[in-house]
Amino acid sequence: MKSLFRPMLVIFAVLTALTGLAYPAVMTAFGQAVFHDKANGSLIEHDGKVAGSRLIGQQFDAPQYFWGRLSATTPMPYDAKGSSGSNLGPINPALADETKGRLAALQAAGHLPAGVAVPVDLVTSSGSGLDPEISPAAAAYQVERVAAARQMNANDVAALVDRYTSRRQFGLFGEARVNVLELNLALDEVQHG
Repeated sequence: MKSLFRPMLVIFAVLTALTGLAYPAVMTAFGQAVFHDKANGSLIEHDGKVAGSRLIGQQFDAPQYFWGRLSATTPMPYDAKGSSGSNLGPINPALADETKGRLAALQAAGHLPAGVAVPVDLVTSSGSGLDPEISPAAAAYQVERVAAARQMNANDVAALVDRYTSRRQFGLFGEARVNVLELNLALDEVQHG
């Protein structure tokens, strides 16, 4: 039995060094060298300070900003520790109340385009509750409100939305989308820059 302890301890030490130290160190170095931005959280810096991440949404509810998707995280919106969907089904009254509340907020903010249906991503939460992006249709729906609140030309705001719209990857994969934080920071830069 004693003759087995030494080989077992050596194997344990070697595997611990390989899988617990060497492999993580190599992967960390590789990530920093090749995917530096992603490995560090895809952070967005503005005026020398971290404003947020490209991967996690933020709460915007002032009329002069574009609003993102609703967040289902608790106790506060866009809390990465509480990432989850609401799991509310289409006939659940709580989902209907959430949707009605967001519709009321949009109407209260004013300047809604006439005859245009509200894009679904403006009144529902995402599966993770952290979605940082909205559809181009959701952004276009808000252009008049944002332009009026900022006293800007609506065409200039729409051009900014177009500039910050990410197209489908390779023209095939995913959907076109607009990162709300990047767009709002660009609006601030244009107006105050």
